[in-house]
Amino acid sequence: MSTPFLPVVAGHAEGAGAMIPVTPRNVPHHGGPENPAAAALRAQFAAAVHRVGVVWGGTTVIVERAQVNAIVRWLRDDPSQRYDYCSDVTAVEFRDMERAIEVVWHLRSLPFRRFLRLKALIPRGEALVVPSIWDIHKGVDWLERECYDMFGIRFEGHPDLRRILMWEQYKEGFPLRKDFPLRGRFSRSEQLRQALAQNPEAKYSMEELSIAEAFEDLPAEMQQRLSTGERVGE
Repeated sequence: MSTPFLPVVAGHAEGAGAMIPVTPRNVPHHGGPENPAAAALRAQFAAAVHRVGVVWGGTTVIVERAQVNAIVRWLRDDPSQRYDYCSDVTAVEFRDMERAIEVVWHLRSLPFRRFLRLKALIPRGEALVVPSIWDIHKGVDWLERECYDMFGIRFEGHPDLRRILMWEQYKEGFPLRKDFPLRGRFSRSEQLRQALAQNPEAKYSMEELSIAEAFEDLPAEMQQRLSTGERVGE
């Protein structure tokens, strides 16, 4: 008889004497123990680690932006780290025009159940460019595109860096920048005119835009509704 399959359940011990993760209590706002990865990064990339901070138990490591790709690769590949999942890529811009723009990466080590936040600073007036980590974590494809679309930050090395929420010919700038007006730079009528003027066939094939080939596979009720032009869900 084969050995029964035992799933690994988060929060449960995996073997005799294994530590069972528990929810931390009385976590201080500032300070507290650092993620062990912080000390490892200081040892491995001494010149590239600018500073480390712990807020509400979460460790943030501010690194040299030119070294981001190398750091993320080492964090993934080193057996003592194994940060094998990047859950988010985003940015922060402050209203204080003297403060640098921050690019943020959220990394998780699933085997060790650890979370690490990396930040790279882009001083005002410098080009908004950071290395892409797409070659390490393919899941950041759309995350980097969204950050580019909303903040204008270019991820050098990304294979297909283009807007993902706004259309490619969008002329109003980057909607999550602090200098972006709440109603946009153009009037609503001009925004609508530009949106309707876009040609989706320039980016998508007719097979992607049409359900004609799949029409015969649709339920009869749906075929009838589409044939009569009935509008629903409005």
